[in-house]
Amino acid sequence: MEKQFKPTLGLFDATMIVAGSMIGSGIFIVSADITRNVGSAGWLIAVWLITGFMTLTAAVSYGELSSMYPKAGGQYVYLRQSYNPLVAFLYGWSFFAVIQTGTIAAVGVAFSKFAGYFFPVLDMKPENALFSIGSLSIYPAQLLAIGTIVLLTYINTRGVKEGKLIQTTFTVTKLLSLFGLILFGFLLAAKGEVWQANWTDAWTMKKLSVDAEAGFIAPLLGAAAFGAVAAAMVGSIFSSDAWNNVTFIAGEIKQPQKNIGLSLFFGTLLVTLIYVAANLMYLAVLPLDQIANAPSDRVAVAASQVIFGDVGTYVIAVMIMISTFGCNNGLILAGARVYYTMAKDGLFFKKAGTLNQFAVPEWALWAQCVVASLLCLSGRYGDLLDMVSFVVVIFYVLTILGIFLLRKKYPNAERPYKAFGYPILPAIYMIMGLSFCVLLIIYKSEYTWPGLLITLLGIPLYYLALKNKSQKDDGVV
Repeated sequence: MEKQFKPTLGLFDATMIVAGSMIGSGIFIVSADITRNVGSAGWLIAVWLITGFMTLTAAVSYGELSSMYPKAGGQYVYLRQSYNPLVAFLYGWSFFAVIQTGTIAAVGVAFSKFAGYFFPVLDMKPENALFSIGSLSIYPAQLLAIGTIVLLTYINTRGVKEGKLIQTTFTVTKLLSLFGLILFGFLLAAKGEVWQANWTDAWTMKKLSVDAEAGFIAPLLGAAAFGAVAAAMVGSIFSSDAWNNVTFIAGEIKQPQKNIGLSLFFGTLLVTLIYVAANLMYLAVLPLDQIANAPSDRVAVAASQVIFGDVGTYVIAVMIMISTFGCNNGLILAGARVYYTMAKDGLFFKKAGTLNQFAVPEWALWAQCVVASLLCLSGRYGDLLDMVSFVVVIFYVLTILGIFLLRKKYPNAERPYKAFGYPILPAIYMIMGLSFCVLLIIYKSEYTWPGLLITLLGIPLYYLALKNKSQKDDGVV
C-alpha cells in the first residue's frame, strides 16, 4: 500500500509555519533600501502598509482555494486546476530553480553572516576566503550556511513532528524577541526630537543619495514617484513572502479546509503588525538618514545599538540567527511537497513522488537541499531573489484570478470557505499586483527580464517532461 501524508499539524502549528516562514532577515535590513527610494517617514510606513494589505488580501483569498483543494502542493495545485498543467509546471519549475531554493540559500547565508559577529572568520571579507575558482570565492560563511541547510533537511526527513517542534520553538522565540525589541525601542530609546524630525514633511517623496553627506536630492513627482514605490516594494514584498508555504503541506494539516485559511489570516496579520511596528520603532530611534545609510543596510543593528548600547549588536545578531534558522526550517519543510506533487503528475523526477518510512518526501527534500547549497556557493542568490520578485507577484495574481475562473467553471463545487470581500478585495489585489509589475517593467527592468527568462525556460522542460512521461506510459522507457 502506498504511503500517505499524516495529518499531524493543528491550527497553531500552521500559523507558526506562516509567520515563521515570512520572518527571516528582511525586516532587519530592507528598510534602508526602502528609505533610500522614497526618502520620507510617511512613505516608508506606507510601503509596508501597502505590502501588508496586499499580503493579507492574497492570504484570505487563498483560503477559498485551500478549502477546495486541501492537498499537498498548494499553489501548484490551484494553478493546475484553474488553468492547465503547463502554467502549474512553470510555477513549480521557477519554485525549484530559484524561488524556494534561492530563498533558502539567502536565509542560510544571512544566518552565517550574523554569526560572524561572534566568529570573525565568518565575515565574508576577501582575507577569509578559503579558495577561489576564477571569480568565484568560497567562504566559511557559505559552508556554514550549507551545513545548516543540510542539518534542517535531515531533521525534516525524520518526520513532520520533528520539523514542527523546531518551527514552533524558533517562531515563538523570534516573535517574542521582536516584540521585546519594539517595546524597548519605544520605552527606553525613543527620543521625541528624533520622531518629530522624521515626521516633519513626512509625505514629500525624495530620492536619497547613497552618499550620506549628499543628503536628499530632488523630490520625486508624478510617474517617478510610482516607480520609486515599486522599487521600494521589492524589499518589503521579499520580506513578506513565503506566507503561502502552509498551503504546500495541506496533506499534513488537521481539518485543512478550515485551518489553512485561518492560519493564513492569523499568520499574515500578525507579521504585518510586527513589520509596521518595527518600522515605527526605527523612526522613533534613528534619524531618517541613519536608517537609509545604516552600515551594510543593517537598520536593526543600528537601532539596537541606540537602545542597548554596544551590546545591541550582539542582541540583534542572536535574534537574526534565531529568526533565519526557524525561517529556513519552514521553507525546507514546505517546499519539498510541491516537487512531490509535480512528480505525482509525471512532471518531475519520479523519486520525488515517494514518501519514506516517516511519511515525508525524503528524496525531494534532498534534491531541494542540493540546489539551495549550490546557490549558496554561487554567491548569486541575492541577485536571483531580486529578479524573481516580479515573477512571484505575477503567479500570485494568476492564482487569485483563478478564484474567478473556478467560480465560473465549477459554480456548484463545495467551498467550505469563500474568499473574504469577493469580488472586490481579490480584484483590488490583482490591480495592485499588476501595477507593481508594470512599474517594475518601466522603471526597474533589471528586476523583470531575468526572472521571466528563468520561468520561460520551463516551457521546453515541460514538453520534455511530457515526452518522457508519454514514453514511460507506452512502455518505451
